[in-house]
Amino acid sequence: MILSGKEIQKRLNSDIFIEPFDPSQLNPNSYNLKLHNKLLVYENTILDMKTENKAHEITIPEEGLLLETNKLYLGRTVEYTRTDKLVPMLEGRSSVGRLGMFIHVTAGFGDVGFSGFWTLEIFCVQPIRIYPGVEICQIYYHDILGEYKKYENGKYQNNQGIQPSMLYKDFL
Repeated sequence: MILSGKEIQKRLNSDIFIEPFDPSQLNPNSYNLKLHNKLLVYENTILDMKTENKAHEITIPEEGLLLETNKLYLGRTVEYTRTDKLVPMLEGRSSVGRLGMFIHVTAGFGDVGFSGFWTLEIFCVQPIRIYPGVEICQIYYHDILGEYKKYENGKYQNNQGIQPSMLYKDFL
């Protein structure tokens, strides 16, 4: 079952943590998250799953940044979230999707216990100018049924910024 916006607000600081929290970003059954002003871009055009792929950071200026097509950008949310006893899910906002911008190519599913900033996998089908602080995606929450092991020590837990893929660690 998906939590309503009112239920999200009711559970703040108990099993849902969103910092900073702004009531104006609350929706009927989700909460909008904002885009930070930093992006990562991989340095090589050919990526290898078994190696650490180097990336460099770029800043989105206040006047915006034009994203190229057929290029993956990694961004992050302004908000730090933590969730206990619920499954957090991330979706792009429909207004953003209608501009041909995909916010998470594959990774919108969070784990119970995830704590950190959300790394966004950004891809656009035509050039688009983006801005820091725009409400770019939304988080929503599902109940979980049955016993579970809380996500506590994964490679993306307690992150402090944008995280490129660490799949190479699975091969070590």
